[in-house]
Amino acid sequence: MKLATKAIHTPFNKKDIHGSLRMPVYDNAAFETENAETMENAFKGTQAIHVYSRLSNPTVEYFESVVKNLTDSSGVIALSSGMAAISNVFFGLSQTGDNFISSNKLFGNTYSLFENTLKPFGISFKYADVKNVENIEKLIDSNTRGIFLETVTNPQNEIADLKKISAIAKKHNLLLIVDSTATPICFFKAKELGVDIEVISSTKYISGGATSVGGIIIDHGSFNWSHIPKLSADNKKFGKFTFIAKLRKEVFRNIGACLSPHNAFLQTLGLETFILRVEKSCYNAQLLAEWLQKQKLITKINYSGLSNSEFHEIGNQQFGSLHGGIISFEMLKKEYCFEFLNNLKIIRRATNLNDNKTLAIHPASTIYSEYSNEIKKELNITETLIRISLGIEDIEDIIEDIKYSLENLKS
Repeated sequence: MKLATKAIHTPFNKKDIHGSLRMPVYDNAAFETENAETMENAFKGTQAIHVYSRLSNPTVEYFESVVKNLTDSSGVIALSSGMAAISNVFFGLSQTGDNFISSNKLFGNTYSLFENTLKPFGISFKYADVKNVENIEKLIDSNTRGIFLETVTNPQNEIADLKKISAIAKKHNLLLIVDSTATPICFFKAKELGVDIEVISSTKYISGGATSVGGIIIDHGSFNWSHIPKLSADNKKFGKFTFIAKLRKEVFRNIGACLSPHNAFLQTLGLETFILRVEKSCYNAQLLAEWLQKQKLITKINYSGLSNSEFHEIGNQQFGSLHGGIISFEMLKKEYCFEFLNNLKIIRRATNLNDNKTLAIHPASTIYSEYSNEIKKELNITETLIRISLGIEDIEDIIEDIKYSLENLKS
């Protein structure tokens, strides 16, 4: 089966007794067992049944099985948010003294997680411009455990060569982890590009129009976990399933950032139509980027779908003809940015990405407002940058809205 068919027709793990065509919402906390022996087996992990929804739940399990089927991966865990997914990955991998190499262009909350939450535990991050792979290799030392980057940086829209980075990771027995939220699983084949672990904010495309918050960890089964000191003992027992087992039996269970059954239901429904929405959003982004190129008040456009983008070729290689639904652009001054946002009539002033509605935001004064000017400069977040996440409206209306806003700037 191809992707769209898999998204709709992935079978249930157990036949529904009423013949429901949609997985029911098991919106409850606990499940009764047949007898005490079964309960003991469940808690020992020798019998796979649901006992408590923080650990597993039939509705959540089905959502995970659809994602697993779509990605042909070894294991999938659904969580309460994209940040919960990233947090679980690093708490699952790391121990004091470990370090990771990260792209120096990161979503603001991810940077805060690394610097403000994980660093006090003795886990450090070395930042590099990962577009140049030599910058990565010279930072590797005996305590380096992995490389982390976003497939398309948010909001700078930069793209690194994943095959080259994967080659370096394999050469040094390092894990390659990517946040692929901006490049949905329908056009980004992580496994083929050498990615070991994917994290995704399913709040975006997958939720079906920002209906719910969620996150996903995908293990592609390609890494030898004996190379991670914290997991080397578990590797002898669980082999390629070591990381998922570590999360299920300890980190994910203990942190408790599980996806709710109701959100799993909404996101399973979202998966059934997400390919249609992705294509429309990317189509809108391409047309808007081409239109913005002709506007005098826009000084720079960041979108790899444009043929004059420095990331056009690598975008084509890694994502095909779709270059995502996020555009960012520079204006002459901050005052223009605020006026531009205030003049919009259809586009909403809001954070989030890949909603059905087109959203606009000034990253420097919002997502990155907690950071000093020095850190913003390191992250390449300027005061004159606007980010637009394209929805699935008629693009003529979106362009007309932006045209009106630009024509009515007064500063």
